[in-house]
Amino acid sequence: MKLILLGPPGAGKGTQAVRLVKHYGIPQISTGDILRKAVKEGTELGTLAKKYMDSGELVPDEVVIGIIRERIVEPDCEKGYILDGFPRTIAQAEALDAMLAKMDTAIDHVVNIAVRDEEIVKRLTGRRTCSNCGAGYHILFDTPKEEGVCDKCGGKLIQRDDDKEETIRARLKVYRQQTEPLIAYYEKKGLLRMVPGEGNMEEIFDAILKALGEDFDGKSV
Repeated sequence: MKLILLGPPGAGKGTQAVRLVKHYGIPQISTGDILRKAVKEGTELGTLAKKYMDSGELVPDEVVIGIIRERIVEPDCEKGYILDGFPRTIAQAEALDAMLAKMDTAIDHVVNIAVRDEEIVKRLTGRRTCSNCGAGYHILFDTPKEEGVCDKCGGKLIQRDDDKEETIRARLKVYRQQTEPLIAYYEKKGLLRMVPGEGNMEEIFDAILKALGEDFDGKSV
């Protein structure tokens, strides 16, 4: 099962990826993680990526694609994998398709977790982080016992800059411009599986399994 997870920032892709990893026994491949790993290990592509990263430039798509290729030929990807954070643009999707075609393989499903912008803003602006121990809370869904105070260490809870509404709306604008066109791209290929991303985590996960051809007990449908 080779999957791509799509959805706006705050849609819950990371949370659902963890569940899919456990359910299917396949790894989650985060482009950020594998880039950092390649740089740390000093691979040929990692060294090349580091040059761009050190100069503050974006790592070119062809370098990222090469690092993804190195990752998906590892033994733990034999049964499949979940791509999280890539592709982000049509150009990246086309490059990924070309690379996989050369390997005589292809993506099986693309799951898009759809969430309204206002729901995303509500989710992300409500996050609070302990300035001391880093514990996370939410002013609506996971409140501390005492407002503004961490339950674990008594530290002050703060709102990170990237959780402020102005920043979130800017990120959503970039997503709508660059990444949302992938929905139509994969729909044309017959790979798109649309899943509503509003509701509790169990309901969303069940909807994903159903979209992938399983009932709620994990049986094929």
